[in-house]
Amino acid sequence: MNIYLESFKTFFKIGIFTLGGGYAMIPLIEEEVVNKHRWVSKDEMLDLIAIAQSCPGVFAINIATFIGYKLKKERGAIATALGTALPSFLIILAIAIFFKQFEDNRIVAAIFRGIRPAVVALIAVPTFNLGKRAKLNKFTIWIPVACALAIWALGVSPIYIILIAGVAGYLYGRFQKV
Repeated sequence: MNIYLESFKTFFKIGIFTLGGGYAMIPLIEEEVVNKHRWVSKDEMLDLIAIAQSCPGVFAINIATFIGYKLKKERGAIATALGTALPSFLIILAIAIFFKQFEDNRIVAAIFRGIRPAVVALIAVPTFNLGKRAKLNKFTIWIPVACALAIWALGVSPIYIILIAGVAGYLYGRFQKV
């Protein structure tokens, strides 16, 4: 099968079946891209997730673009980005067209109340898996906890966290070589 069509279909499927945004997509992307198609390794996936989180824009589009680019440069990036974005666009378009009819529907409201906790779980699981793959231990677990608390409780900009983490990682790497 054509790699452009295959990568488009893969990311379209991921996009259409994922609720909760880009982070909730991580398990599906990993299953399809790492385990099933073997387009990237587990270590590359971890690196791509870190890069996609650090870049401006929508996480799901970023990671799809990086994977597509790795596969087939610009055309691959376009195929995977479109595959990821198109389902959301079509769903939002349908909601916009029909929203007034369901705006006050108790059943629809109840469905969304039920979906919210599941979305939290869909985001939490990849977070824990990333922590395992990042080889967090009793000496390093404080780093993501402190970063999350700084952002949540103190209102520190994630940009500063990323910059500080990058400088600290660089210095740590220099220190380890000595």
